[in-house]
Amino acid sequence: MIVRLTFCKFSPEAVKEAKALYMKDIVPALRKQKGLLNVRLLEPNDKSEDFISLTEWQSQADAEAYERSGLYKELVGKLKDFFSKEPVLKTYQAEETLVAVH
Repeated sequence: MIVRLTFCKFSPEAVKEAKALYMKDIVPALRKQKGLLNVRLLEPNDKSEDFISLTEWQSQADAEAYERSGLYKELVGKLKDFFSKEPVLKTYQAEETLVAVH
């Protein structure tokens, strides 16, 4: 599995609007992508930290196809007016593990 994390910082006055746009426009567009397993927006408890947009993909090929399609740049562009600094994308390999909770 491939995990892509986009670290982004929103202007404090733009957080509410940025989160609403993420849920209204970005999540539905991502859900249509081949191989997408999960999408989440992680909001920091410490407001000085970055938000993280997390996507999980079935394969490297699926993640790369999404990147090559230009949709990633388009979706990030929808949020550009809300950023207080440029977003940073990082990609990771993730091993599937099952944890029993007691």
